[in-house]
Amino acid sequence: MSAKDYPVAYSTEDILVSLCNSISRVLTLATHSQVHYSGMVQRITKTCLKPDIGCFVLFDGGFSGLVVINFSAPAAMELYENYMLNMGMSKGDLANSYTSDEVSNVMGELMNQIVGHFIGKLARELQTHITQNQPKMLVLNKQVQLSVDTHLDKPESRRVTFYTGRNNIFYLELAIDRTEFVKLYDFEPQDVPDPDELIAQASSKHHVPPPTQTQPGEHDDLLKDLGM
Repeated sequence: MSAKDYPVAYSTEDILVSLCNSISRVLTLATHSQVHYSGMVQRITKTCLKPDIGCFVLFDGGFSGLVVINFSAPAAMELYENYMLNMGMSKGDLANSYTSDEVSNVMGELMNQIVGHFIGKLARELQTHITQNQPKMLVLNKQVQLSVDTHLDKPESRRVTFYTGRNNIFYLELAIDRTEFVKLYDFEPQDVPDPDELIAQASSKHHVPPPTQTQPGEHDDLLKDLGM
């Protein structure tokens, strides 16, 4: 059988859809509110952190890339409040501003769950290994351009619009090398932890561990790490 006879199992768009499904599933379960995404995807030439809360994760291994989620203040507060209320917190104990550390901590934890779910699915379905760094959170008042600090032969970037239960908007941006996974033979998914089980375990915890939150004095090192 020649190479052209093998079916393409996963392309860039398939990876993007898998990530979008992880975002909508994790946030829907965590907040008990429906989160969905647009049926249209936008091809972009650069990835950026944008106001009001930008969150990003770098991953490497079977392929390299960058995941960015830009939350508007209303979207971040809605997801934060629903998540904390679902965890048993009372309304009066919640933070009242998207700039608070507690909101950043929760959004970072949700981002960690999303990427963990996404990577778990790829490990099961594509028989590949991917690692991630700790999510980074930035409360922003201006746009910051990001790049993946790696040699990408044919980088591709995509943006997808998401909607919360109250129709607040946030955006996913994904940058990866142009890639195709070709299935050489039939196989059963690898025996790795089910991502949905990991979500259930994380959602059962009332403790929200803080993500790595970048302070103003660390911006130069952060941007250097991102290849800027």
